[in-house]
Amino acid sequence: MSYELRKLTKEQKQHFETEGYLLVKGLFSEEDLAEIDRTFEEISHQSIPGHFEPVLQAEASDPLQQYPRVMHPHRFNETAKRYMLHQPVMELLADLFEEEPLAAQSMFYYKPPGSRGQALHQDNFYLKVEPGNCIAAWTAIDPANEENGGLLVVPKTNQYETVCPDVSDANESFTTHYVKPPKDQKAVPAVMDRGDVLFFNGNLIHGSYRNKTKDRFRRAFISHYANESATHISSHYRPLFRMDGTPVDLQANPDGGPCGIEHDIAYPH
Repeated sequence: MSYELRKLTKEQKQHFETEGYLLVKGLFSEEDLAEIDRTFEEISHQSIPGHFEPVLQAEASDPLQQYPRVMHPHRFNETAKRYMLHQPVMELLADLFEEEPLAAQSMFYYKPPGSRGQALHQDNFYLKVEPGNCIAAWTAIDPANEENGGLLVVPKTNQYETVCPDVSDANESFTTHYVKPPKDQKAVPAVMDRGDVLFFNGNLIHGSYRNKTKDRFRRAFISHYANESATHISSHYRPLFRMDGTPVDLQANPDGGPCGIEHDIAYPH
């Protein structure tokens, strides 16, 4: 029996094109999620220069010092790379791009209780995919809502160009950039269950507020992808990978950089 690729419905594709994002359930099994749990629990007890550099709890004045985000775990961990190239996700990305997706980045956010959020921003300001755009696949490892700092999206802002960001409030955002939503456009919460994936366009304005809980993490595994026909991307994201793990090296776009530059000062709360 021939294997059929996963496809989105016409309504799902239309929602992504008009609103700029799409929530999909059922792309990760509980076994998959448990393996991701174990992998990043192990990483959380290490220091990996350039990728994950925590401060010991006794010395940390900010929860994000003990649990910073993990940058590009696919570059040092095979499990992270495998889930960045997770076939159900890649198949739906192929449907959204209408061509093969290329995996450019992986990240893992622990977002412990009390930690700051990430101010509203646009991903393609950093990735600089040209021509075309990036798409994020944001997977909730814990249930995510307004209380524990779940994702916020500004619908329809995928239709806007990327803009030069303002400076964020360092008391509320651990990254420096802030993009103000257009007039009459407001950020709305993307309430997600464990294992849900939110796909969103690289121009979509999105971010998160502080984790206001005392005992709930808001872990997320996040990857970014470019369209195969792109010729340039910021050098921070090279090389990219096809679904089978084959590396692809697009030309370096001189602009761009990591997804959000962190404030120099860690603010205690």
